[in-house]
This record gives sequence, structure tokens and C-alpha cells, in this order.
Amino acid sequence: MKQYLDLLQTIVDKGNDREDRTGIGTRSYFGAQLRFDLSKGFPLLTTKKVYLRAIIHELLWMLDGDTNIKYLVDNNVHIWDDWPYAVYHDILKDKGETPLTQEEFINKIKEDDSFAKEWGDIGPGYGKQWRRWPGPDNKAIDQISMVVDQIKNNPYSRRIIVSGWNVADIQTLVKGKRSAPPLCHTIFQFYVMKGRLSCQLYQRSADVFLGVPFNIASYSLLTMMMAQITGLKPGEFIHTFGDVHIYNNHMEQVKLQLSREPKISPTMKLNPKVKDIFGFKYEDFTLENYNPHPAIKAQIAV
Repeated sequence: MKQYLDLLQTIVDKGNDREDRTGIGTRSYFGAQLRFDLSKGFPLLTTKKVYLRAIIHELLWMLDGDTNIKYLVDNNVHIWDDWPYAVYHDILKDKGETPLTQEEFINKIKEDDSFAKEWGDIGPGYGKQWRRWPGPDNKAIDQISMVVDQIKNNPYSRRIIVSGWNVADIQTLVKGKRSAPPLCHTIFQFYVMKGRLSCQLYQRSADVFLGVPFNIASYSLLTMMMAQITGLKPGEFIHTFGDVHIYNNHMEQVKLQLSREPKISPTMKLNPKVKDIFGFKYEDFTLENYNPHPAIKAQIAV
């Protein structure tokens, strides 16, 4: 994972200081690419401990077509909490009412199904675009099922693509308020050669300290899952970026991480009995020989 550290260093050395929508500000660099050979280990960062449990549950949540945080909250995964809470908080403030604290809000999402249905949705996120893209006559297009079929039946197609950039949904609001941002993972494409399946992601915007380690692991895992259910071996995960940035309030954490030496990559094993991309459960993934440096905490920019 030295190439990830090299990307951090490039941003520090060659990046530009830029304002951004969060008001925090970033050190930003435009255009980069990382490549990971999945036959040589699972690319989970070792210079800090990465929360793999959240990565797996988030990926299963997106593959299920879900956009409500209740599944994640029920599994003690809180990486999407901030966005629906911000909508809830602002609406109650506008009404002159006192909102729950975020902790109280999340507990109520977990305990009250009707409250979760009303307030837990993030808007037209990954689950919707991957599994329920609105097509002609408002018929849902299941892009994941389509690419599985293409990999199996037309593996040399150059159209084995999932798009997340739905222009009609970019400005969509939840209850008239700002929802989660338009999808950062804009498009990904699969490629079959010599019995191996590779995947390339184009990510328009990347929080390199907090988000990118998750993204690398998530799409590498998705590639392995797709390979298994189509009878192929995992090839490469190729991560191509637009705006890669370090938030100004993450700089000290980045310095600490850059001072650490990478360790040997762990191994990820999938339950070989699973033959359906929608059939995986959390228990079907086993990570072996993961011995990272300690976690480094930082605040997410919303």
C-alpha cells in the first residue's frame, strides 16, 4: 500500500489550497491513479487500522439497493449518519422545535421503524443508482444484475459499466433539504481477460485520508465477489481519481500516517458456496493476517 502513501505525499507536496462546500478547506490535486493486483493480497491499509466491518456492511447495503441508514445503524455502522440527521435537525429548527441530539436520533432510528422510514433515508444514493436507476416509463434498471449477465455472457464487451452519475438526481433534496452529496464514485467498469476479472473506478472527488482507504477495500471486495459468482479469478482493481484532497483538519493525521511503514497485506477469503452476487452475508468474508498500525481518528466533513 505504499502507493497510497505516495498519493498522500503528492497532495502534500504538489497540491493546491482550495475552498470547498464544507467550509473546512482542502489541499487538492487533480488526476491520479492507483492499481492493485488482487492476486497479491487484499489492499486494506496497514499504516492505520481500517474499519473493515463497516466496509462490508456498507457494500452489502448498497448491493441490496437500500438508501435508508437503518440497516447500517442496526449493525452498528455509522458512516452515513450525519446526512439524514442534518436534514432532520434543520427541519425541526425551521419549525421552531427542539431536535433530538444525533445520538438520540440514531437510537430512535434503531428502535422505531416508522421514525426510521420517515427520517433515515439519504436520498438517491448508491443503492438507488446501482439497483433502481429510473428508466423509460419509470421502470427500474438494475445495473448490477446487468453487468453480472454481461460478464457471464458477453465478457469482452466494452459496456460492462455501472454509472452512479444520474444528472437528474444531482440536485435532489430530501424533504426540501440538502441530502447526501451526489455520488463520488461516478462510474465503474469491468474487464475480462485470461480468466481474470478487473474493475476500474472513476471517483470524481476523494477524501484521501478518511474515504479512500474504505473505497479501495470496498471495490476490491466487490471485484472479488463478482469474480467468484462469474467463475473468474480476481484481476486488478484500478482506482482513477479526479479531485483528490486532504481536508485541512486532517493534516496532522496525515503526517502521522506518512511516518509509518506499511506492513504485509492481509488475505481476504470469501465463502466459496455463494454463487449469487446478492447472496453474500457478512459472515461470508474472512480476513486473515491483518496486523495494522493503530487507528487514527479524524472528523468527517459533511
